Amino acid sequence: MKIVKWIRSWEFSLVWLLVLEVLVLGAINPSFLNLENLLFSTSDFTHILLAALPLTLVIITGGIDISGVSIMGLASIVLGLAWVAGVNVFLAMFLALLIGVLAGMFNGLLVANTDIPPLVITLGTLFMFAGIATGLPGLLDALGFEAYGVAGFSAYLYEGITGLPRSFTNLAHGGLGWIPNPLIIVLAFSLLLSVVLHRTRFGRYLYLIGVNAEAAHYSAVPVKSVTIAAYGLSGFGAALAGVLLTSYFTSARSDLGSEALLPIITAVVLGGTDIMGGSGTVVGTLLAGMLIGFLRQGLLAMGVTSDVVPVVVGGLLILVVAIKLLLSAFNQYRINRRALQSRGSEKGGGSSVG
Repeated sequence: MKIVKWIRSWEFSLVWLLVLEVLVLGAINPSFLNLENLLFSTSDFTHILLAALPLTLVIITGGIDISGVSIMGLASIVLGLAWVAGVNVFLAMFLALLIGVLAGMFNGLLVANTDIPPLVITLGTLFMFAGIATGLPGLLDALGFEAYGVAGFSAYLYEGITGLPRSFTNLAHGGLGWIPNPLIIVLAFSLLLSVVLHRTRFGRYLYLIGVNAEAAHYSAVPVKSVTIAAYGLSGFGAALAGVLLTSYFTSARSDLGSEALLPIITAVVLGGTDIMGGSGTVVGTLLAGMLIGFLRQGLLAMGVTSDVVPVVVGGLLILVVAIKLLLSAFNQYRINRRALQSRGSEKGGGSSVG
């Protein structure tokens, strides 16, 4: 019964779409079917997956967080500055992740305790976190702290904070056989979030809040604390993405990940999460993120310019939302029709008895 339910699920459809996409792109460019190249190409978009996976939990509650791309840059620059100050690079990484969690919880605190729409709140913090990330090195340097490293200000503007230890850069460039470290981290994070969402009371609370936050509150669900925790997880995922981007590019910059907002939201929506809240899965977001990531890689390999790729992704987002609305309307029509037929048969049965 569970197998039949899985076959009928949106996630199963995404599996087939992913396989079909890889085969089509492989037919156009045979090198795309090389398994080793295919696996290591995921390192180019794992930051999208890491930010999208916990964002799924936020959207399930009926919220939204668009500040993740700024948290990526903030985490990156905090890591770089801490390392320049003499902090061990892995301790600096922990500090960057902590900053991400605090930034996410700040969003959640505002969402949980005000009537301001989450989109407006996180739009404001999007610019706030980006401004802090951009201005932090200049502020510290003006205070006499050597914020740019030995290369100076001009080199920082061009390259970011470079010279990071190989032990740290191997985090993104190493791997276990053919499986790169970033993909291992994504899969482990997906497993953790899936367990949290589907096997814990916290996960059930997320769905209840998304269906009806007021009813959840009267059912003794700690709506505020759960909301803050969900946004904290979103901030952690974005910060982890920023750390991996820093390792991948071997440079700490305040603008890392700034172009990822559209693919992140598209991955969550394409993965089957209802933008109004109440439904969604981590597995769906993971598969959709893979679908988008390989699509981007395939388009670039075919010679499509990076300016055109967002147009394709944006069109895909609009198409998915339109299809889901049509399917929802069709399903509601079927339910109403069955209800009317059932009511008619009951009336017919009652009259014949009479």
